[in-house]
Amino acid sequence: MLKSVVRAVGAAVRVSSATTSTARALPLSCPTLCAPSSATTRPFTRSLWMLNNNGASSGYRPKLFSSKALHPSLSCGCGGLHTEGDKAFGDFLSDEIKEEKKIQKNKSLPKMSGGWELEMNGTEAKLTRIVAGEKVAVTFNINNSIPPNFEEEADQGQQKAAEEEQEIVSTPNFVVEVTKQAAKHSLVFDCHFPEDEMSHGEGEEESDIFAIREVSFQPEGDSDWKETCYTLNTDSLDWALYDHLMDFLADRGVDNTFADELMELSTAVEHQEYIKFLEDLQGFVKCN
Repeated sequence: MLKSVVRAVGAAVRVSSATTSTARALPLSCPTLCAPSSATTRPFTRSLWMLNNNGASSGYRPKLFSSKALHPSLSCGCGGLHTEGDKAFGDFLSDEIKEEKKIQKNKSLPKMSGGWELEMNGTEAKLTRIVAGEKVAVTFNINNSIPPNFEEEADQGQQKAAEEEQEIVSTPNFVVEVTKQAAKHSLVFDCHFPEDEMSHGEGEEESDIFAIREVSFQPEGDSDWKETCYTLNTDSLDWALYDHLMDFLADRGVDNTFADELMELSTAVEHQEYIKFLEDLQGFVKCN
């Protein structure tokens, strides 16, 4: 139902400063997020704009190519501009694509346990299941789902061994919609992965790795979140009521295990889409 309702996608940007030519820093809201070990992860390797970079420094923006005048040479019938810079860019993208495919952990998308059915629409994923006549749908989008947690280490100027580098995990906001038969409205939960709930030390009691941000009744079958419907924000909510809401989701299969598998699925989708973007970018630059 709510295909675009992830209303509070964390602020995210791809950070261009990195210490090596294979380091990548990408989007979602938690700067120092530590994902569960069972989630699919991979090293930071993305650095399209790091050519000729002599190291991370504030205010420095690396240039891909020399500032010398580049003389275009039309080499195909597309009528577009082709420069030596375009050729170098295309060659770089070829190497980048090879490296990303080499470290890709999931050639096919991982399966979700619990009988969830997956439907993909570009960068948006929808998981659905039927529980005793109730329909439960979970929707998320992998755009801006990578936390920018590499910036602090880059500022420190410390180089780490490859095995010690931070790993990328996609932690998207997601919306859970529960629909009962013959009901005119669906109960909708806006959920996310908060940093303080994601990591806890040894000996600490295990907590939920995801949290409910907002709850609302929305018209069944409507794809847009209606602002005219009352929305309950959980920031100031009584903890007893909040616990009952979390138990309500857990009884319908949305628990820590589900959230962990969702991160693994989202990470695999994000990596696939990133590689596809690089391939499309290469084709655009080379005019293939």
